[in-house]
Amino acid sequence: MAQIDVIGKNGGRKIDVELPEVNKGVLHDVVTWQLASRRRGTASTKTRAQVARTGKKMYSQKGTGNARHGDRTVPTFVGGGVAFGPKPRSYAYTLPKQLRQLGLAMALASRQADGKLVAVDGFDLDGKTKGFVSWAGQNGMDGSEKVLLVTDDQNARQAARNVAWVSVLPVAGVNVYDILRHDRLVIDAAALEMTDEEAEA
Repeated sequence: MAQIDVIGKNGGRKIDVELPEVNKGVLHDVVTWQLASRRRGTASTKTRAQVARTGKKMYSQKGTGNARHGDRTVPTFVGGGVAFGPKPRSYAYTLPKQLRQLGLAMALASRQADGKLVAVDGFDLDGKTKGFVSWAGQNGMDGSEKVLLVTDDQNARQAARNVAWVSVLPVAGVNVYDILRHDRLVIDAAALEMTDEEAEA
């Protein structure tokens, strides 16, 4: 059971969250699944039937002393089709829901173990970037680290969106890949409490 300090307007308390031991294999599986789902899969090549070249036989079958060839659309020649080239496809595959949830919990545990997990209850910001930068400085964030801000507070998201070292996500969009690629995670305390309730259920 991890105890996490809650800061912010309604902070000054601790919340207990059940976090699992970090398993790099599980995190790798979840991140690989995420990135595979994000791949566009639009690479495409033309087969010999699709290239715009004449289908006329190049020269006589016999008597020229050259190798036997048909038309110039074959992959042997420059400008010909591509054999077994890529075609548009989806790289997505399924991953068990329990494994995805476990990966998210482990990503949170990883940031907690590093002392880089910040729970906030009430940002009390007015939507101005200057206000967020001041708030971040007061809480040990000076721009030397990449910060992921996960909140449903519209004013906080608006205030942080123009800060170069901050990435902003709604609570519904929190994911393993983005947590791990940032140095520090700042998240709504309510989201952590909700995560713990789901784990107990």
